[in-house]
Amino acid sequence: MISFIVPAYNEEKELSATLAAIHESGRAVGEEYEIIVADDASTDNTALIARENNARVEPVNQRNIGATRNAGAAAAVGDVYIFVDADTRVNPALVTSTLHAVAEGAVGGGARVSLDDPKPLAGRILTPLIVWMYLATGWAAGCYMFCRREAFERSGGFDETLFGAEEIYFSKALKKQGSFVILRESVVTSSRKLRMYSARELLGSLFGILLQGTRALKKRGKMSLWYDGRRE
Repeated sequence: MISFIVPAYNEEKELSATLAAIHESGRAVGEEYEIIVADDASTDNTALIARENNARVEPVNQRNIGATRNAGAAAAVGDVYIFVDADTRVNPALVTSTLHAVAEGAVGGGARVSLDDPKPLAGRILTPLIVWMYLATGWAAGCYMFCRREAFERSGGFDETLFGAEEIYFSKALKKQGSFVILRESVVTSSRKLRMYSARELLGSLFGILLQGTRALKKRGKMSLWYDGRRE
């Protein structure tokens, strides 16, 4: 059984399309599946939309992406976990390839990432560099990650002391357990942050994280790009 785990905070605009894509992919692969929306203290209609789209809602009050994903995993009953961000669209080819990788022995992995349109100039410049970095290092992008249930449990899940880059540390933990693959198929995620924030804001935030390293990742206030709640 597949458990699709979707962390969400005030995602009423994006969530319906995300869940529809998951349902389409789940039906296409012909495996039993469930969808768990880990709703992290949303103040909009996120929980209502999740239930209307046949997803199970797991209430969370953490405002921490790693803790929210962990809460969704704790409620899951599947043998394979697929973590999908609430603004990200999966497809049948990707999910099929995911299950094939697991059947071939992978303990976990991720996918290539493309961004939806319209992308501003900063996005068109920065995105290839970021995608290249993840491919070169073999890390999974946080918008789509998968793993075996037992691998998740042995790894301890996502590091809840981090407010960002938790997918990198989770990738490293899974790699210690066995084969970790980045699939050739791509997932499409939203480029809204590139539209909502100026190039100065984006580069300033990233430069601050580079300067302070892990110290910045452990402070929610330093991760405003992810936690200030801004929506289109």
